[in-house]
Amino acid sequence: MKTLLDSRQLHALVMLSRSGSFTLAAKSLFLTPSAVSHALKELEQRVGCLLLDRRRKKVVLTEAGEHLLHHAERILQEMSHACSSLEQLGKWGVDRLRIAASAAFCEFILPDVLTEFCREYPDSRLVIEASDTLEAIELVRANRVDLAITVEPKNERELEFHPLFTDALAFFVARSHPWAKAKQAIPAQISKQPCVLYKRNSYTFGLIEEYFLRDKIVLNTIIELGSVDAIKELVKRGLGVGILAPWVATREMEDHSLVTFPLGDRSLKRNWGIVYWHNRRFTWAEETFVKTCRSVVKKFTT
Repeated sequence: MKTLLDSRQLHALVMLSRSGSFTLAAKSLFLTPSAVSHALKELEQRVGCLLLDRRRKKVVLTEAGEHLLHHAERILQEMSHACSSLEQLGKWGVDRLRIAASAAFCEFILPDVLTEFCREYPDSRLVIEASDTLEAIELVRANRVDLAITVEPKNERELEFHPLFTDALAFFVARSHPWAKAKQAIPAQISKQPCVLYKRNSYTFGLIEEYFLRDKIVLNTIIELGSVDAIKELVKRGLGVGILAPWVATREMEDHSLVTFPLGDRSLKRNWGIVYWHNRRFTWAEETFVKTCRSVVKKFTT
């Protein structure tokens, strides 16, 4: 067995294990499927055993492949950390901080966090990626960001979740809406109401859909948007019922342009927090950022 392993081949193994498809793995690596297949064959020759079971429709790892995957993920993570550390050493007095966060968090919470953070780290180089939960998690996995501020993901063994606050989604309607006059959301009318919701491929949309399906209610979604402000504006104009977290509509609740009601007898809560690699040691800048987030979001705790 050759003792030196090629990091590019290890990266191909990791991406293939996650996607189960040469085509999807190649897309994420910006390669052709044949190049990924060739890389895996070379890796198999290098380690002297089969790593993939190619007899099934979806490519799966053999026992040897699973064993190597465990080491490959740690190797690539350590290589990424080494590169990041060397980059920091080349920039005296400058800390780079790469953050992924939802568009709503970027708009309504992050400005307060960054205002406090930049007072303590004025020379930091900040990179902010507006990403939904699933996208943000993939950015962490790919080491393209250091921390992600997201709704708590499910079944992520490789990643840590540091809780920040909990919110509860609610109905929002225009003050001219019949529910506003009735001062309640009428359960029998929910499935008939036109809904204006955050985009269908988002994590939150899935939570909303799952919540109502438990009561055998299918929402009548007529408009899907990727902007919270756009959703609020359409709801104010009477084009549908919105489902949002109250902290994104504080101003509208205060000026009574939007009226809010609980979704039902059960609450639909989301746990927000910071996602990062398991057992990863924070830099001083990251530690300060997390503490600042914790301080700023206290008012959003339910």
